[in-house]
Amino acid sequence: MSLPFSILLTVWTTLVVSHAQGQSTPNAETLATEQRRIDAIEQASATTITIFESSGLGGGSGVLISADGFALTNFHVAAPCGTAMKCGMDDGKLYDAVIVGIDPVGDVALIQLLGRDDFPHATLGDSDEVNVGDWVFVAGNPFLLANDFTPSVSYGIVSGVRRYQYPAGTLLEYTDCIQTDAAINPGNSGGPLFDAEGMLIGINGRGSFEKRGRVNVGVGYAISINQIKMFLSHLKSGRIVDHATLGATVATEEDGRVMVDEILEASDAYRRGLRYGDEIIHFASREIASANQLKNALGIFPRGWTVPMTFLRDRSVHSTRVRLLGLHDQAQLFDMVGQQAAKPVEPPEGDRPRRNEEDQQQPRSKPHLPFSIAQQPELPKSIAERFEARRGFANYWYNLQEQRALWETYCEQSPLTTAGYNWQLRGQMDQSKSMSAQLTREGATLKSSHGNFTASFVGNLEEQLSPPRSGGLLLTLHLWQRLLDKGLRQFGEVYYLGQLPLGPDGEWSECLWGIYAGMEIAFYFSTDSRDLIGIEVFPTEEADPCLLMLTDYGDLTGSRLPLHWHVWHGDRKFAELRIEGWEFDATTAGAKN
Repeated sequence: MSLPFSILLTVWTTLVVSHAQGQSTPNAETLATEQRRIDAIEQASATTITIFESSGLGGGSGVLISADGFALTNFHVAAPCGTAMKCGMDDGKLYDAVIVGIDPVGDVALIQLLGRDDFPHATLGDSDEVNVGDWVFVAGNPFLLANDFTPSVSYGIVSGVRRYQYPAGTLLEYTDCIQTDAAINPGNSGGPLFDAEGMLIGINGRGSFEKRGRVNVGVGYAISINQIKMFLSHLKSGRIVDHATLGATVATEEDGRVMVDEILEASDAYRRGLRYGDEIIHFASREIASANQLKNALGIFPRGWTVPMTFLRDRSVHSTRVRLLGLHDQAQLFDMVGQQAAKPVEPPEGDRPRRNEEDQQQPRSKPHLPFSIAQQPELPKSIAERFEARRGFANYWYNLQEQRALWETYCEQSPLTTAGYNWQLRGQMDQSKSMSAQLTREGATLKSSHGNFTASFVGNLEEQLSPPRSGGLLLTLHLWQRLLDKGLRQFGEVYYLGQLPLGPDGEWSECLWGIYAGMEIAFYFSTDSRDLIGIEVFPTEEADPCLLMLTDYGDLTGSRLPLHWHVWHGDRKFAELRIEGWEFDATTAGAKN
């Protein structure tokens, strides 16, 4: 492998300096440093891929992140390719690849290369530790020069961090990105940005080309890998994911304060107390000193994430946690992505390979459309086996795999999957107060020192929010029973959402998201044990949900069950329950599929 010019120049400079200082050769420390740099670049280059649209009209770059072939690239690279694409590696081989999930706003796509289970792959770094002046290098396929699939490498420094780039067109918005002077040209899109040790810290996507046309001017931008980590499980779900918004707009005052100038009353921020004229001082553990900084902080989160926020009103400090809205209406987002994918392949100027005059007369092909339920063109067998079209998904096949793996593991270890609907519970509420509950398919009762409460599960469920101020604890238990009894296919619409923070401590958990009787329900599972650790029910979009958190799994009458329950309504705890007795009638269980 030939060494990049920058490395040769460094070695040559070292030799010259050493000679001037009376040394005939570089010292051992210098040689060791140079060897580490050479090794880092060689190893990183092996993980870089060149991506080509199947007709060969355009392409870009990407980077492998797992041995089973998952790789990151830009959405604007993957979109023209559609469902299937070709990817080359520096071993000289060309591999088929299939689309997995897309983040059209953040300009990220996840694909999977097929044909091996031992792909070399990059190690994800920590982009929050990147500083201005750090040495970095990029690898990729500028101007589609990598005809032998060996990536080009350029070296440089970090010129800026946490840069914000306004949306390009209707979708792309770069937030919290890394700026570098390492050469990023058309064709480098989707390729990796590595630190000096070869750790993956970003995905290259944009450059400031306006002054000199589509060539590098020393100002390129990479999507931070920490932002991508937030979305990675969502991308593996095969979905079209959206970024977050607060549900409020802010402006920077002349004195530097960041003030709310508009807010949606239907937003969670409004329910948590944020109002017009409040000053936002901290968001997601970052100090906020400008509207730009808030945009940067918001942009790294997916829709539905919960984050801490602190605001100031009349010199009084208010701290809370806020659930973030989606930046787009979901139906509108799906339509925009479908329209973009349906356009004929038109690679950016400079990303097109050279073609002869005969080639110039050939009509340009249209890509496969993975982002809608349009009829699919014939796909290679290896791709067709891993692709299923469904509205709202880039590839529903991957969502099915995540659903099944999560649910089957839970069912294998939970005795409740055959428990039916007749449950009798007893225990302590709020440490010293006794509690008992009885549930059937048709309704439920709860008796405690707070009073006696009932709920009916026949008719309009969204009105069954008993006990008061719980947000619907009894309804939440009924929907848990229904999922256990019916399984994923008959419960209602269910899909794998990805990982989300759960509860006031923000514990990461795997989430199955369902819709039943017009209500949205989230089922949260431990990322380690796959135990069910939370159920959240949203009776309406305007109301706070009921969150039931399940902890302390232990033995109760020979069964492993959650014995400690925390019930939250919005940001307020309704009750804490200790379960001492739990009886159920398996004869009331139905058939699952």
